[in-house]
Amino acid sequence: MSTTADPLAALGSLPGVADSVDSVRKAVDRVYGHRVMRRRSNEVTAEAALRGARGSAALSGADWALEEVRRRSDFGVEGEPRTVGAALRLTAESGQLLSVWRQSPLRVLARLHLVAAGGARPDDTVGRPRLAGEPVDEPLIELPLPGADEVAGRLEGLAGLLIAGSEAPALVTAAVVHGELLALRPFGSCNGLVARAAERIVLIGSGLDPKSICPSEVGHAELGRAAYLGALDGYASGTPEGMAAWITHCARAVELGVRESTAVCEALQRGAA
Repeated sequence: MSTTADPLAALGSLPGVADSVDSVRKAVDRVYGHRVMRRRSNEVTAEAALRGARGSAALSGADWALEEVRRRSDFGVEGEPRTVGAALRLTAESGQLLSVWRQSPLRVLARLHLVAAGGARPDDTVGRPRLAGEPVDEPLIELPLPGADEVAGRLEGLAGLLIAGSEAPALVTAAVVHGELLALRPFGSCNGLVARAAERIVLIGSGLDPKSICPSEVGHAELGRAAYLGALDGYASGTPEGMAAWITHCARAVELGVRESTAVCEALQRGAA
């Protein structure tokens, strides 16, 4: 990452990033201008939350059909049901943490992990970054695992950047938060779910998607796990090309989330949803 005074803003000048930012903004503006949003935005928000949770769970290994997520209630069962339940809880919680995020991102991340773990690991590792020697259960991400000291330092650095504020576009900030949490895997479990929830919080809190109707998780899932992990490799490399590839991947995910919610709007307009 750049060492300039505003390293997040510097990422916005990487090749292809400005075009991706512009494309996302236009797509978001279009769905917010849909006539259904005038009176039924709450319904679109609720549907986007459900679909976003389904997408995030799919990327963590629980790839259920949307209707399966709607009808099931056994989310405390070990395995895939617990993963889906964690994604649903995180989506519901994210919108409640915006004011705290602006002041203490690390506190929010701890809360997100507590919500995601949901009692699955009833010990003192829940809700705090891991210590030296503590294992990480994140089998779908195979990047080298940073040590606890590096994790602590990079988390503090990320929080400092977020609290200080940046001229960077919301998309860039959201992508960096997402990528950094995936690369660090600061918690003993549920890091992917937490990273995608944090991306959602940035997109909402920045004003890009204030009603939370553009579920990037849908797009990440649609693009596929292989593309997701390949783009993450680019982020972890730290090269300008790799960082740009990750940010543009995240941009495409938001655009696909917009497409999903546009379809929801069209269905509501026809009375089919």
